[in-house]
Amino acid sequence: MTAEKWVYGGEALSRVDGRVVLTPYMLPGETARVEPQQERPDLIRTRLVEILTKSPDRTDPQCQYFHNCGGCQYQHATYESQLTRKVEILLEQLKRMGKLEYSGDVQTIAGEPYGYRNRTQFHVDGSRIGFYRAGTRELLNIESCPIASPRTNEVLTVLHQMAADKRWPQFLKSIEVVTNETDVLLNVEAAHPVARKFFEWCGERIPGAQRGYLDYPAGGDSFRVSHNAFFQVNRFLVDKLVELALEGAAGETALDLYAGVGLFSIPLARRFQKMIAVESGKAAARDLEENAKRANVAMDGEAQNVETFLPSLHAAPDFVLADPPRSGLGKVVTRELLRLKPRRITIVSCDPSTLARDLAALTGEGGYRLERLQLVDLFPQTYHIESVTHLVL
Repeated sequence: MTAEKWVYGGEALSRVDGRVVLTPYMLPGETARVEPQQERPDLIRTRLVEILTKSPDRTDPQCQYFHNCGGCQYQHATYESQLTRKVEILLEQLKRMGKLEYSGDVQTIAGEPYGYRNRTQFHVDGSRIGFYRAGTRELLNIESCPIASPRTNEVLTVLHQMAADKRWPQFLKSIEVVTNETDVLLNVEAAHPVARKFFEWCGERIPGAQRGYLDYPAGGDSFRVSHNAFFQVNRFLVDKLVELALEGAAGETALDLYAGVGLFSIPLARRFQKMIAVESGKAAARDLEENAKRANVAMDGEAQNVETFLPSLHAAPDFVLADPPRSGLGKVVTRELLRLKPRRITIVSCDPSTLARDLAALTGEGGYRLERLQLVDLFPQTYHIESVTHLVL
């Protein structure tokens, strides 16, 4: 069997007797022996048994847990080939899901391929800490993660030491580590309420872990990031992402949808006379307000859902920036944007399939033109794709 290409989700696609075959850990152009795992009339999912012909893009993974851990899908490929394939997948998703043909160059921005994650969620089962095995809910105990930042791995070592102590709560479900490489924020999920003594103990072993927020430097500003507030996960590319997203942003009024703690809102407020930031998360909305004060910028903060806010807006802003969750903008938001018709829209997307759906609506009946498309590789070694799309009317 010969793999034709990668598809979104981390698998390689082959064809046998008119049926699509999906196999993890293969590279395009490789031949291999595989074993069927799941079959449908039009699709076979398989397990890789043996590579018969290797691709020149194949390399040795840096993680001892690769193939077992479900966190990474691409460590067996050189980083240069990962970037090339991600551009291909992005364009294919836009064409297949959104019927969009983009003929321009896709600018690709990359940083360090390892040690980049400033936010990592570890699952917990009793005294075991790690990630789920690929395709399962079975916990794989891990000692370190090469895509996590150095400080994150230091904290993981301490957590393993604490887990061997009788004071460790056996009912913890997950611990998320957020860090700026100095300070640490812990978000804990548990089956039962966790006693304050546990967090005090964490503060003793991990200095600063008792705090309710940390300060994250980006673009010359310091952003307060509280428990459960969203912030971009790649510590090497945060500034570059903001720079790309704000290209061409000009006019009198701007709108930042899904604003989070203000990563885009703060620099936008310096460029526009009027800036409106919309964020529904309570923690993030409070951080956004605080961060605007810190930066000494004026903006209107709307602590509500984007779907609820947009229908109340009657005048079109000059520029709209949207950084939605994986579910994308959706029908209500795209409908309202088409009603308002701002001159420029920039979408920061983490899912090419929902992006394709939204772009189909905006460029079709809406008349927007896809001006520039950029790929910012915030998630090396994984199939996840972050893109910045610039639309003009």
